[in-house]
Amino acid sequence: MSTFQELGVDITLTEVLSGRNISSPFEVQVAAIPLMLDGHDVACRAPTGSGKTLAFGLPLIQNIPLADPHLPTGLILTPTRELAEQIFKVLRPLAKRLSRSIGAIYGGVSYSKQLRMLEDGVDILVACPGRLLDLMSRGSIKLRNTISVVIDEADRMADMGFMEPVSRILDKCSNDAQTVLFSATLDDDVQDLVTRYQKDPVFLEIGEKDVSVSDMTHYFWLMPNSKKVPISSEIIRACGRSVIFCRTRRGVERVAKDLEDDGIGVRSLHGGLTQKQRDRAMASFVHGECMSLVATDVAARGLDVEGVNAVIHFDPPENGKAYKHRSGRTARGGSEGIIIALVQKPQKKMYNRLQREVGINCPFTPPDFRELPEFEVEFIPPEPKQRQNKNRSGRNRNSRQSNSRSKKSRSKNKPSYQGENRFQGNKRRQSKKVNTHKKPQTRSKKRNSGSNFSVRKKTSQKSRNN
Repeated sequence: MSTFQELGVDITLTEVLSGRNISSPFEVQVAAIPLMLDGHDVACRAPTGSGKTLAFGLPLIQNIPLADPHLPTGLILTPTRELAEQIFKVLRPLAKRLSRSIGAIYGGVSYSKQLRMLEDGVDILVACPGRLLDLMSRGSIKLRNTISVVIDEADRMADMGFMEPVSRILDKCSNDAQTVLFSATLDDDVQDLVTRYQKDPVFLEIGEKDVSVSDMTHYFWLMPNSKKVPISSEIIRACGRSVIFCRTRRGVERVAKDLEDDGIGVRSLHGGLTQKQRDRAMASFVHGECMSLVATDVAARGLDVEGVNAVIHFDPPENGKAYKHRSGRTARGGSEGIIIALVQKPQKKMYNRLQREVGINCPFTPPDFRELPEFEVEFIPPEPKQRQNKNRSGRNRNSRQSNSRSKKSRSKNKPSYQGENRFQGNKRRQSKKVNTHKKPQTRSKKRNSGSNFSVRKKTSQKSRNN
């Protein structure tokens, strides 16, 4: 068994890894780190969760020189904001120990902070293609000094339509730049990148060719749509940390709310959220502040969280490839994981086709929790909702008080003659009431609101007291 130091990693970096209790490198790290340190182009097929971030991050930090403002020397391209943020957080303390700076560039946040970072100078950029091209068009980033480029999750870049932007970015890098590519597959569009931009690449095959489904236990449970939420709640209570997949943003929000109403701690993740909301949701799930994450397929791409025990297909995936990508959120690093599809009867034919694509053959059965493996689960309830101080009408007292104060302040600014005329009108109505010995008519009652009514009310109270 090799150590990181034997692979050529700087002792300063190995000390940081030891502080994180990382002592033995994974297979992909053993294979890729020496090649990258020697300057080779690498095309590596490896599944998610295999340790790729350190495999390309350690040699990148160790090899690149210091950068001038707006001229990064190292670049890591990722398909999603979440993956960019994860890579940034993993590599930042390592880069700091070698006096290297690292920054993240992605959309959904303001430009000002990113522009200040570029003006100060950043050695390694972790970037999504869209925002990177935007800043390049503004002249805020120039890649002519970039000597090492890593393309992570290249197959998902292709799935999301990023091949053309990635090509435009690579065309702007140094002609002698080292190009390293990591992907779950090395075919079609990914192979085109290898052919066009890599020079004598070393091909690495890590793990099984496809996302492994043999390490996972699959269940296809038949149920009506009305039972999906309560069954999902019971799965989460039995299995612990879980990821639930829905097809649409609206579906994510609805399922998350229903689970929370059922007493489950949950966060939602989809493209309609702001970057801060997405970051908070991810941090809450990663740090164990909630038991479940409800997500769309695109938002969860690149999601790398340890300790996910179950994946629930609340809505059916688009195809077998999407089923593998979803299911790959569990059984990471050799751990056990279960996959549960919630199947309505009209969906059986589609799921049969999906099973053939994936290469599994599982029966469709009613839900049976006795079949599930046992997990050590610490139940985490949803966060308590803030209680508002409301009066009997259901309105917030604080807001009502503020409204009354504002009305008073507005009344002080009114011209004084309005108040005097209103008072004089009341006096005329009072004198008319006193001087009339006949029974007031209905019409005069409606007009005699205000002081006359309060006088009659006080009189009636006195008569009752007497």
